[in-house]
Amino acid sequence: MIAFIQKLFGITPVNYQELMGRGAIIVDVRSPAEFKSGHINGSRNYPLDSLRGKINDLKKLNKPVITVCLSGGRSSMAKNMLKASGIEAYNGGPWTSLRNKI
Repeated sequence: MIAFIQKLFGITPVNYQELMGRGAIIVDVRSPAEFKSGHINGSRNYPLDSLRGKINDLKKLNKPVITVCLSGGRSSMAKNMLKASGIEAYNGGPWTSLRNKI
């Protein structure tokens, strides 16, 4: 049923393992305190309110970016911001969920 709905709305599931194989960068957009309480090893902590200042640095890396946060809301906003800047970006949703997919 889920596959039917995804196809109907043109939603393509993201293969996070494939993105990681291409050198994807995980950007955690939670606050430093939230990040300190737990995060995906190797992820970068760029809080959402300071992400615009990191866009040029991320562009220079020329790699896909997977955004994460606590629930998926901030990471969705971050993904949209990065995509609008020409970066290949994906919303990984909650960091605890993405951790189990990569």
